Amino acid sequence: MTKATSTATETVETDAGTARITWHPAKKARLVLAVSHGAGGGIEARDLKALAEVLPAHGVTVARVEQPWRVAGKKLAPAPKTLDVGWRGIWPALAGPGLPVISGGRSAGARVACRTATELGAHAVLALSFPLHPPGKPEKSRADELLGSGVPTLVVQGGNDPFGKPEEFPAGSHELVEVPYGDHGFAVPKRAEISQDEAVALITDAVLEWTGSLG
Repeated sequence: MTKATSTATETVETDAGTARITWHPAKKARLVLAVSHGAGGGIEARDLKALAEVLPAHGVTVARVEQPWRVAGKKLAPAPKTLDVGWRGIWPALAGPGLPVISGGRSAGARVACRTATELGAHAVLALSFPLHPPGKPEKSRADELLGSGVPTLVVQGGNDPFGKPEEFPAGSHELVEVPYGDHGFAVPKRAEISQDEAVALITDAVLEWTGSLG
């Protein structure tokens, strides 16, 4: 599979501070997929890296977004409202190419994408490792955020994600793809019936098929 190599970095001033976008452009782009990181990691996460490597060859420009707190070198994410402020501030740059924008992210980034999709005019939402509830606390459900996205939504969830296993998700208009054995970071144990590379390929294949189905 052809992988993109060219990248460009852009800083964006938001009301929450300076954010950063790493662009992975497609030559004949028809969509922009913007993906942000979780509350404890960055854009080097295996799923975000894989999407940036694979999708541009298929007409999808990928923008990996670092929230202001991450750019500032802080180790803990701020409150959800502040994350939303940062995402809103980044959005004009994401929409700049004039293409439909899929709002996406992993974990906390997926929550931000769901909460702001309708308001920002997102074409669709990609929710990677959506944190349906805190580990061990299924009663503290965040399902309303997912169900309220208001746009076509794809959830990609690890089979052993302590923040919500695929079977825990409520019925809704979203699509859900399971990565067997995967944890919250889509890591699979060595004893698993699929390799780590196969697990990552499941993610990129699912997102490729889904983006191809979007009008």
